[in-house]
Amino acid sequence: MRSDLTVSTDPAEVGLDPSRLGRVDRRLARWVDDGQLPGFLVTVARHGKLVHVGRQGFRDVENGLPVEDDTRWRIFSMTKPVTSVAAMMLYEEGAFELNDPISKWLPEFAETRVYVAGSAQKPVTAPQMEPIRVRHLLTHTSGLTYGFHHAHPVDAMYRAMGHEWGTPPGADSAEVCRQWASVPLAFQPGTEWNYGVSTDVLGRLVEVLSGQPLDEFFEQRIFAPLGMHDTSFGLRPEDDADSLARLYGALPGQPGGAPTGYAFLEAFDAAAHTKPAFLAGGGGLVSTAGDYLRFVELLRRGGSYDGGRLLGSRTIAHMVRNHLPGNQDLETFGRPLFAETPLRGVGFGLGFSMVIDPVRYGSVASLGDYSWGGAASTAFYVDPVEDLTVTFYTQLLPSSTLPIRSYLRGLVNQALVD
Repeated sequence: MRSDLTVSTDPAEVGLDPSRLGRVDRRLARWVDDGQLPGFLVTVARHGKLVHVGRQGFRDVENGLPVEDDTRWRIFSMTKPVTSVAAMMLYEEGAFELNDPISKWLPEFAETRVYVAGSAQKPVTAPQMEPIRVRHLLTHTSGLTYGFHHAHPVDAMYRAMGHEWGTPPGADSAEVCRQWASVPLAFQPGTEWNYGVSTDVLGRLVEVLSGQPLDEFFEQRIFAPLGMHDTSFGLRPEDDADSLARLYGALPGQPGGAPTGYAFLEAFDAAAHTKPAFLAGGGGLVSTAGDYLRFVELLRRGGSYDGGRLLGSRTIAHMVRNHLPGNQDLETFGRPLFAETPLRGVGFGLGFSMVIDPVRYGSVASLGDYSWGGAASTAFYVDPVEDLTVTFYTQLLPSSTLPIRSYLRGLVNQALVD
């Protein structure tokens, strides 16, 4: 499909009412007009045909630079599906089995203890009853966590080591994994779902199994074949720095109320202007809407693209099934923590969340619609029932500031008329 963001198909040709589709932009634009969102870009495609691109506002508010098609966005955790695809490409080559313990290649995790009780300073721990397996990394059931959760003593241990919104300066993926392995797991592997650094460890596993740094594997095996020429770990020397949207943080309003605005996060913003020492499989990429649309369309097409195939269709189908025990949702099996998706009515597979109960989910959505998002409020979803892909880009932390993702589904689905 075309992914230069040139709309070449009348929405009506693929069962979308153009006038109703206009409601998508009008609703998103209200957040811009109200000063709650700096700017946005949204795409809607059906049957592989791009039928709508909406954009408004600024990529750089202070300097008056508008959102453009070639704007680069920090996609944060939308890196995770790319890393999951990379791992499953190696799986298809026979590099590992999903049940393999990761200690076969990352021996530092063989003796990682598990938190039982106590404080961050004096934890009581026990041995692993079940080793961390590759599937635990893909499903976020490994027992690994994030320092920024502020919800568990193990989170505090991460922060004490310099792992909160970043990692210690100069530490590469091998060193970062050794540091995480020295901290207890938050729970026994496979017993809970907890959003954390699992996909970062998966990225390190890709490096060890492939013998390549993660950026080289991505570039040679995924980005070059798909024509994703503007996606990388941070800006490259040849990239135009002005093309990268600025990163903003929401200014809080009254408790439980809407944010009152946003502010430029200068310290956080600078990190993406150069290639980092730690190639984070869980959140390090910058990309353009056109580039990431190519990746999302690869998923919709079951692993194929115009020039060939990266994954088998059965592999993609397996990845987007709910892998939580007993078909539980994240609210039941997971911890009530920050995540890039609502937790009720949502399952989790090998790198993606998916709607397993549209009524419980609380928005008009298809059963099996799968997705993920990023910390700066970017998001995508693939609806296999309606054969839709939708992507959304902005740069506003945190992603929970505005209910963009649930609105997107309702606004796009109300435009379907066939």
